[in-house]
Amino acid sequence: MEQNPLIVGRINGVFGVKGWVKVFSFTDPIGNIVSYQPWQVKTAQGWQQMTVCESQAPQGGKAIIVHLEGVDTREQARDLMGADIAIFRDQLPDDQSGFYWHDLVGLNVENSHGHCYGKVKEFLETGAHDVMRIVGSETYLIPFVMDVYVMSVDFEQKTILVEWPTEQD
Repeated sequence: MEQNPLIVGRINGVFGVKGWVKVFSFTDPIGNIVSYQPWQVKTAQGWQQMTVCESQAPQGGKAIIVHLEGVDTREQARDLMGADIAIFRDQLPDDQSGFYWHDLVGLNVENSHGHCYGKVKEFLETGAHDVMRIVGSETYLIPFVMDVYVMSVDFEQKTILVEWPTEQD
C-alpha cells in the first residue's frame, strides 16, 4: 500500500455458507463503511484489494453483513476472520469541519497560556461527546467540543488550542 491506510473496520465473523462475513464497522454511521470502495483487507498474504458485492445492516449493533467479491464459501470467509479493513484518505469525502479524527492524532494540545498537555493519541467515543486522550507528562481526557473546550485547530503549527485547567489553575 503506497499510502498509510485508515482502518475503518474488522471482519469478525462468518454468516451462512455462501461466503458472507460479519464486519465490525468503525465508521459513523456504521453503514458508511460500504460506500468506501474498494477495501484494502489485511489477509495472511498481506493487503488485498476487495470489493463489496452486497451488504445488509441489521438493526442495532455495530456489525454489518457483507458479501465480498471472490469470497464464495464459508471456508474462504473463515480465512478472513480478524482481518482489518482499510481505505485510503482520498476515498473519504471532504468533511464539513475540515478534518477527521485521524487528522488530529499526533497534534500537540496546549492552552492560551502556553501550557502543553501532550499529543493526541486517540479519540474515545462516549455517549455525550468524543474525547481526546492526550499523553504527555500525564494523561488527559478532554472533550472535543469546539468553542467550549477546543478553541482552534492549526494544522500548520500542528497544534490544538484548548481551554482546560492545569494543576496550577
